[in-house]
Amino acid sequence: MKKHQSSLSLIFTLLLLSVFFIFIGRAWQHLFWDAPYRSFFWNENALKPVVEFVFQITWQEYATSTITDNFIQLLIQANGFLFLIAALVTFLFTKTKTIARPIIFLGGISLTILAILLTKEKFYHLAQFFEHSIQFGLPFVFLYYYKSSFNPNTFIFTLKILIAITFFSHGLYAFGFYPVPGKFIDMTINTLHCSEQTAYTLLYIAGILDFILAILIFIPQTSIAALWYAVFWGSITAFARILANFDITFLWDSLHQYLYQVIYRLPHGLVPLLTLLLIKKYPVKTEKPNAFAKI
Repeated sequence: MKKHQSSLSLIFTLLLLSVFFIFIGRAWQHLFWDAPYRSFFWNENALKPVVEFVFQITWQEYATSTITDNFIQLLIQANGFLFLIAALVTFLFTKTKTIARPIIFLGGISLTILAILLTKEKFYHLAQFFEHSIQFGLPFVFLYYYKSSFNPNTFIFTLKILIAITFFSHGLYAFGFYPVPGKFIDMTINTLHCSEQTAYTLLYIAGILDFILAILIFIPQTSIAALWYAVFWGSITAFARILANFDITFLWDSLHQYLYQVIYRLPHGLVPLLTLLLIKKYPVKTEKPNAFAKI
């Protein structure tokens, strides 16, 4: 019984920490750095008719107004505080379930909107949106975990879908289906100290492996190996953000500028690990045990 409780506790802890890391990382970004909300509010084609009709001012006046800029900055800060509160209630979920659920739900909605804005900023590449599937999907998965209708098999399958879509979308950039982001090249060069051509080749291979992973994860005979690879690759790509840009001379500046990018990507490695534990715990279809409610 104690072993059973211990495994359930570890599963819950990994799930909780994954959601916490997503929220706290994005809170750090919004409160201290920036987020792409201006890509929407400065979209002349979409908003010019609304601005000129509702506010009775020209687009030029709206776009250059300090009031507009202050509003956007306030919105970014407000979302930062939402993510911060969502992180706190997630961390204390067992004691704050009643108030935590709607806050986590709102946090998940805000993460989805953020993924849409990031997609707009990247010329509407669909892969840019789906690359964030784990990040915006996990808060809703977390809430499902506590529903009375919870089913472990549905839960595991949902996690696999999020993992597959995230890695496949990442692979589309690494493979070169979309233009390979310069930051991918720079991180590879700075981390491995290789040439630019070697960096392109390694990313091309990584992209192919991402595609293979997205298939093998659903095949029972290969899913375990595929998930272990996802644990490794998801963790490496998260920590690469700071490994490639860290400068000991500017220790605190480096940590402040890049550590939050590692934090909200840590679930890319933790969620596959969580899935491995769930598969081990629930090899066959079963109902959610009462012990979950006691964790």
